[in-house]
Amino acid sequence: MSRQIRILIVDDEESFVRSLSFALRTEGMDVTGVHSGEDAFLAVRKQQFDIVLLDLRLPGADGMEVLASIQKLDISIPVIMISAHGDTRAAVQAVKNGAADYLSKPFELDELIHTIKTTLDQSQVALELDYHRRRDAVPANGLIGDCAAMSALRTTIDRVAQSSASRILLLGESGTGKALVARAIHSQSPRQDRAFVEVNCAALPEQLIESELFGAEKGSYTGAHQKRTGLVRLADSGTLFLDEIGELPLALQAKFLHFLENGDYRPVGAERSASADVRVIAATNRDLAEQVRLGQFREDLFYRLNVITIDIPALRARGEDILSLVSHFADRQAQAEGCRPIEFDSETQGMLRTHPWRGNVRELKNLIERLTILYPGKTISADVLPGEFHQTDDPHYSDGANRLSNTAHPQLQDRLDVTERHIVQDALEQADGHKGRAAEILGISRHALKRRLQRLGLQ
Repeated sequence: MSRQIRILIVDDEESFVRSLSFALRTEGMDVTGVHSGEDAFLAVRKQQFDIVLLDLRLPGADGMEVLASIQKLDISIPVIMISAHGDTRAAVQAVKNGAADYLSKPFELDELIHTIKTTLDQSQVALELDYHRRRDAVPANGLIGDCAAMSALRTTIDRVAQSSASRILLLGESGTGKALVARAIHSQSPRQDRAFVEVNCAALPEQLIESELFGAEKGSYTGAHQKRTGLVRLADSGTLFLDEIGELPLALQAKFLHFLENGDYRPVGAERSASADVRVIAATNRDLAEQVRLGQFREDLFYRLNVITIDIPALRARGEDILSLVSHFADRQAQAEGCRPIEFDSETQGMLRTHPWRGNVRELKNLIERLTILYPGKTISADVLPGEFHQTDDPHYSDGANRLSNTAHPQLQDRLDVTERHIVQDALEQADGHKGRAAEILGISRHALKRRLQRLGLQ
């Protein structure tokens, strides 16, 4: 690690604290030792610690009381309880009360170090999840658009978020904003102060998805070099968002159904089950009923998920919202690139309103990003729009055919990448390779240029 791990040891046995402090210092850790609950409380108030090793049995205030006091001061400090032989039940209760883990005396130094590092890793993940939850919190009224469909959607989000519904299914084409709706439901709900954990079922390798969801014990499979905390546990008391639920492997669907029905699950390689209270929001752009008919999705899981269903409108059904979205994304992308927002002349605005948008909001957002990069601060005219805006007779752009493809046109993507690469290379040549001057030529920030270089493979 880049800096020493700061550890507080709380134990009334002075010889134990002394020997354990020496052992941990030889591992490069910064150790403070105290012998009572009162001293532990004072130490936490005065210093910052990464982790606390806390004995259950202490003179005066016992370990449980000290644990509660530490949590009141700083809930983010993970605490590992140290229990004597026979105190396992009390240690388990301490974990239920908020301790990160426990060890029973006597224990090996390697076991302690592994537990410390695993606990710190899990604590960092939890902090990152909390950061992203706060960063991505989206109230329902933050959804852009005032058309009738969006007004109805906001009303539905508000009602569902405040309800006791623990299983919600979001339906909509790719790019319509299902993840945004899921975050809005979470941030409007009583669970808003807990974690929002997002999982893309299509992005996880089939052989690892079970351990990602439910966790795994060390050595439970090839490559499991340490204990893995599952995303279900990280989402406990919060919201688990399963995007692309239709991609969940059949073998895992039965296990996930069991979790939905009972609230318990078993990490890979574990001897005992665990439980979690999680609101599950699933999303798909597939026809799950058709997948059931084809034997690709379990019927019982489909009906278990299909309790509260929310349909998210396609962008082509929200014509009056398109220019509001254009303005929103142009402002946001201009801020990211360090330039003035792009604008559109009246002819181009008309083309944007009537475009079928088979990639929905995602396609619109990507278009604004690329136009901002290529023409920062300019007024966009129709002649610089991509080719498909001028191909009104292309059958791929009929309303019926829009459902056939939900991904960006690969040829358009390639052409835009080539154009962008040439523009950036020309700017670098004009600036004799000086990135700061090249950024000025392009009218973007140095940081924005650095991102472009990385994405285009020019750095």
